[in-house]
Amino acid sequence: MIIVALDGSTHSLKALDYASQLAEKHDSKLILLHAFRSTSDLRGSEGFNQMVGKRRQKGEEIIKAACKRLGQAAHDVEENLLEGPAAEAIVSVVEARNADLVVMGTRGMGSLKGLLFGSVSTKVTHYSPCSVLVVR
Repeated sequence: MIIVALDGSTHSLKALDYASQLAEKHDSKLILLHAFRSTSDLRGSEGFNQMVGKRRQKGEEIIKAACKRLGQAAHDVEENLLEGPAAEAIVSVVEARNADLVVMGTRGMGSLKGLLFGSVSTKVTHYSPCSVLVVR
Protein backbone atom coordinates (compact mmCIF):
# COMPACT_ATOMS: atom_id res chain seq x y z
CA MET A 1 0.00 0.00 0.00
CA ILE A 2 1.36 3.38 -1.06
CA ILE A 3 0.23 6.64 0.50
CA VAL A 4 0.51 9.74 -1.66
CA ALA A 5 0.51 12.99 0.31
CA LEU A 6 -1.10 15.76 -1.75
CA ASP A 7 -1.14 19.50 -1.22
CA GLY A 8 -2.00 20.61 -4.76
CA SER A 9 1.51 21.79 -5.58
CA THR A 10 3.34 20.79 -8.75
CA HIS A 11 5.74 18.77 -6.60
CA SER A 12 2.90 16.73 -5.10
CA LEU A 13 1.55 16.06 -8.61
CA LYS A 14 4.97 14.78 -9.64
CA ALA A 15 4.89 12.56 -6.55
CA LEU A 16 1.46 11.30 -7.63
CA ASP A 17 2.78 10.38 -11.07
CA TYR A 18 5.71 8.53 -9.55
CA ALA A 19 3.54 6.72 -7.01
CA SER A 20 1.11 5.70 -9.75
CA GLN A 21 3.93 4.11 -11.72
CA LEU A 22 5.13 2.25 -8.63
CA ALA A 23 1.62 1.06 -7.80
CA GLU A 24 1.12 -0.30 -11.29
CA LYS A 25 4.49 -2.00 -11.31
CA HIS A 26 3.98 -3.63 -7.89
CA ASP A 27 0.19 -4.08 -8.03
CA SER A 28 -0.24 -1.85 -4.96
CA LYS A 29 -3.17 0.11 -3.65
CA LEU A 30 -2.83 3.92 -3.67
CA ILE A 31 -4.20 6.07 -0.86
CA LEU A 32 -4.54 9.72 -1.88
CA LEU A 33 -4.20 11.78 1.29
CA HIS A 34 -4.74 15.47 1.90
CA ALA A 35 -4.71 17.10 5.32
CA PHE A 36 -6.22 20.56 5.63
CA ARG A 37 -5.25 22.98 8.38
CA SER A 38 -6.96 22.50 11.70
CA THR A 39 -9.65 24.97 12.65
CA SER A 40 -10.28 23.75 16.19
CA ASP A 41 -8.65 26.85 17.69
CA LEU A 42 -11.30 28.98 15.97
CA ARG A 43 -14.27 26.93 17.20
CA GLY A 44 -17.11 29.14 18.33
CA SER A 45 -15.95 32.14 16.32
CA GLU A 46 -18.18 33.80 13.77
CA GLY A 47 -17.88 32.09 10.41
CA PHE A 48 -16.31 28.92 11.85
CA ASN A 49 -18.49 26.50 9.90
CA GLN A 50 -17.92 28.44 6.70
CA MET A 51 -14.15 28.36 7.21
CA VAL A 52 -14.14 24.60 7.84
CA GLY A 53 -16.31 24.15 4.76
CA LYS A 54 -13.92 26.14 2.58
CA ARG A 55 -10.87 24.20 3.78
CA ARG A 56 -12.65 20.87 3.30
CA GLN A 57 -13.83 21.92 -0.19
CA LYS A 58 -10.28 22.90 -1.19
CA GLY A 59 -9.04 19.50 0.01
CA GLU A 60 -11.76 17.73 -1.95
CA GLU A 61 -10.74 19.68 -5.07
CA ILE A 62 -7.10 18.61 -4.62
CA ILE A 63 -8.07 14.96 -4.32
CA LYS A 64 -10.52 15.20 -7.23
CA ALA A 65 -7.77 16.71 -9.43
CA ALA A 66 -5.44 13.89 -8.41
CA CYS A 67 -8.06 11.28 -9.35
CA LYS A 68 -8.59 13.00 -12.69
CA ARG A 69 -4.84 12.99 -13.30
CA LEU A 70 -4.70 9.25 -12.58
CA GLY A 71 -7.46 8.61 -15.10
CA GLN A 72 -8.40 4.96 -15.45
CA ALA A 73 -5.64 3.63 -13.21
CA ALA A 74 -5.12 -0.12 -13.22
CA HIS A 75 -4.62 -0.10 -9.46
CA ASP A 76 -7.00 0.35 -6.54
CA VAL A 77 -7.30 3.97 -5.34
CA GLU A 78 -8.70 5.22 -2.03
CA GLU A 79 -9.25 8.84 -1.01
CA ASN A 80 -8.56 10.21 2.46
CA LEU A 81 -9.25 13.78 3.60
CA LEU A 82 -8.22 14.74 7.14
CA GLU A 83 -8.14 17.84 9.30
CA GLY A 84 -4.95 18.59 11.21
CA PRO A 85 -1.24 19.23 10.84
CA ALA A 86 -0.09 17.55 7.63
CA ALA A 87 2.92 15.63 8.95
CA GLU A 88 1.03 14.23 11.93
CA ALA A 89 -1.97 13.29 9.74
CA ILE A 90 0.25 11.47 7.24
CA VAL A 91 2.10 9.52 9.92
CA SER A 92 -1.15 8.57 11.67
CA VAL A 93 -2.57 7.12 8.43
CA VAL A 94 0.72 5.29 7.76
CA GLU A 95 0.53 3.71 11.21
CA ALA A 96 -3.19 2.92 11.08
CA ARG A 97 -3.04 1.37 7.60
CA ASN A 98 0.40 -0.26 7.97
CA ALA A 99 1.51 1.34 4.71
CA ASP A 100 4.57 0.17 2.80
CA LEU A 101 5.62 3.54 1.40
CA VAL A 102 4.81 7.25 1.53
CA VAL A 103 5.40 9.27 -1.63
CA MET A 104 5.32 13.04 -1.35
CA GLY A 105 6.67 16.13 -3.02
CA THR A 106 8.90 18.80 -1.65
CA ARG A 107 8.45 22.48 -2.25
CA GLY A 108 12.17 23.09 -2.17
CA MET A 109 12.07 25.30 0.91
CA GLY A 110 15.36 27.09 1.34
CA SER A 111 17.74 25.29 3.67
CA LEU A 112 17.58 28.07 6.27
CA LYS A 113 13.77 28.21 6.30
CA GLY A 114 13.57 24.40 6.39
CA LEU A 115 16.08 24.31 9.24
CA LEU A 116 14.19 26.91 11.27
CA PHE A 117 10.64 25.66 10.76
CA GLY A 118 11.02 22.10 9.51
CA SER A 119 9.19 20.84 6.49
CA VAL A 120 6.36 18.35 6.27
CA SER A 121 8.55 15.95 4.28
CA THR A 122 11.32 16.16 6.89
CA LYS A 123 8.89 15.44 9.73
CA VAL A 124 7.26 12.54 7.90
CA THR A 125 10.66 11.08 7.01
CA HIS A 126 11.69 11.31 10.65
CA TYR A 127 8.54 9.86 12.24
CA SER A 128 7.16 7.45 9.63
CA PRO A 129 7.54 3.76 10.45
CA CYS A 130 7.84 2.99 6.70
CA SER A 131 10.02 4.32 3.91
CA VAL A 132 9.36 7.80 2.53
CA LEU A 133 10.12 8.81 -1.04
CA VAL A 134 10.38 12.58 -1.55
CA VAL A 135 9.99 13.63 -5.18
CA ARG A 136 11.36 16.91 -6.52
